[in-house]
Amino acid sequence: MENNIELQNVSKKYKDFELKNISFNVPQGCIVGLIGENGAGKTTTIKSILNITKSEGTVKIFGKDSVENEKEIKEEIGVVLDDSFLSDYLTAKHVNSIMKEFYKTWNENKYVSLLKKFNLPTDKLIKDFSSGMKMKLKIATAISHNPKILILDEPTSGLDPVVRNEILDIFRKYIEEDETRSILLSTHITSDLEHISDYIVFIEKGKLIFNLPTNELLENFGIIKCSREEFIKLDEKDYITYKKGKYQYEILTDNKGNIRKKYNIATIDKPSIEDIMLFYIKGEK
Repeated sequence: MENNIELQNVSKKYKDFELKNISFNVPQGCIVGLIGENGAGKTTTIKSILNITKSEGTVKIFGKDSVENEKEIKEEIGVVLDDSFLSDYLTAKHVNSIMKEFYKTWNENKYVSLLKKFNLPTDKLIKDFSSGMKMKLKIATAISHNPKILILDEPTSGLDPVVRNEILDIFRKYIEEDETRSILLSTHITSDLEHISDYIVFIEKGKLIFNLPTNELLENFGIIKCSREEFIKLDEKDYITYKKGKYQYEILTDNKGNIRKKYNIATIDKPSIEDIMLFYIKGEK
């Protein structure tokens, strides 16, 4: 499987934060979810990929150096960032006129079709859009030049569940239409990723915690609930982290099949991606 994006030891140091040696790939035909709490380094990682932030390490896109081939590469990338480049004093119709000049592959019919699908007016100023309408306009703009890669920073933030599902369906279809495409999707709504992502990359305090296939993450990880007496019998090598409650311990393991046999544990709960992330952030080692 070829990679559309490759990061190798990407690092960036600020006065009060450091992104440290982030390495992962975004394969063709895949949706990669990027998770972590606010301030963990997700946006710095994305801006490093896009060469908005000058970082150490190597970023390759389509096998090419992202700095040396920046102009060529960005023709093939659709981007949704929190800080929109769209002026509040434009209309959706204005955006179409501008994008036609920027991208050789801009598809006006596709753009107009997405505006209709999202119920977005063409002549209303963006400043009068709701936050959800603004996000839908960003997504329509990002997709309409038929990019090979979508890089999305919190694209479903502020949207109601119905609209979120509608947008997730668009992302699925985007990949299904052409298996050489990829999506890198950063979000704090981790439940979205359980339905559409192929891989999960978890960053915490500027460090890569894991990069795993989503199905492996959900199948192999488990939460054990037990008494203190049962907890102290567990080998520390068999679990990742734990939480101590008033009446019981909760333990996160990444090998629930083995731990069930070893300790004859009947019930191991299946965690969500959010559960796993919170155990890493809040749990004790």
